[in-house]
Amino acid sequence: MAAIERMERGKLCRLSGKNHYNLQAWRNGKNEVRYVREEEREAVQEAIDGYRLFTKLAEEYADEIIRRTRRQHQKRFPPRKPKPKPRSD
Repeated sequence: MAAIERMERGKLCRLSGKNHYNLQAWRNGKNEVRYVREEEREAVQEAIDGYRLFTKLAEEYADEIIRRTRRQHQKRFPPRKPKPKPRSD
């Protein structure tokens, strides 16, 4: 994660008949839009890919810590054996 040097949220959408793209991202409850020139497109896309990789790695890290936490919890608080039901003969 620390090796990712550039990040940008959102996605690029080419505008039909135009020389530029829209960079769209949902932030603070609304859609933010920024124009990106053709010559910026590749660098912005790499930054978007960096953000996606960062969030994927963060999710994997969280999943591993959750698994470890659950294992530790189970060792500390093992499941109780169910009490036998009384027989009603």
